[in-house]
Order: sequence, then structure tokens, then C-alpha cells
Amino acid sequence: MPRIPSPLTAAAGLVGEYAVARWTKKRPLGGAVLAVAGGVAAREWQRAGGAKASVGLTSAYVAAFAGSHPLAKKIGAWPAVFSVAGAVAAASWAVTRDKG
Repeated sequence: MPRIPSPLTAAAGLVGEYAVARWTKKRPLGGAVLAVAGGVAAREWQRAGGAKASVGLTSAYVAAFAGSHPLAKKIGAWPAVFSVAGAVAAASWAVTRDKG
């Protein structure tokens, strides 16, 4: 089974979390999307970069989710979500690009 690149998984988790929570009006369902995508990405980060990479990138993923909330007050919800998703995807790519 082909692997989905971890930058794509992480970005999709952040964007998908917000989209699901917004459109279903069920925040826990969005949280489930965030958690599942984060778990898949963390497993791939562990495989590609080891424990330090996985812990660091998972921390960045959680920080991006938390940071999107105050950022949304300044630039809007969707721009904030896409900004943090792009940042996490870029960090994931930078850390794991030569190790996959």
C-alpha cells in the first residue's frame, strides 16, 4: 500500500478538522479528524525521522492547531487554517525530505 506523504497528511488533518467542525457543527467530530490525521502523520514522522522528529513535528502540529485560533481573529478563519497547515507541511517536508 503506498504511503501518503506526511506533509500532506498533516496539512489535510488541520484543514479537514476545521472543515468538518464547521460544516457539521460538531467540534468533537473535527477533533477526531485532527487526531487521526495527526496519529498517521506522527507514525510516518517516526519512521522517516526517528523519535525526535516525531515529537518535534507532533508538537508543531498541536501548536499550529492552537495557534490558528488567535490568528483567525486577525486574518480570518480559513486564511489562518491554511497558513498553519502550510507551515506544518513545510516543517514536515524540511525534517523528513531526505529520509523517506
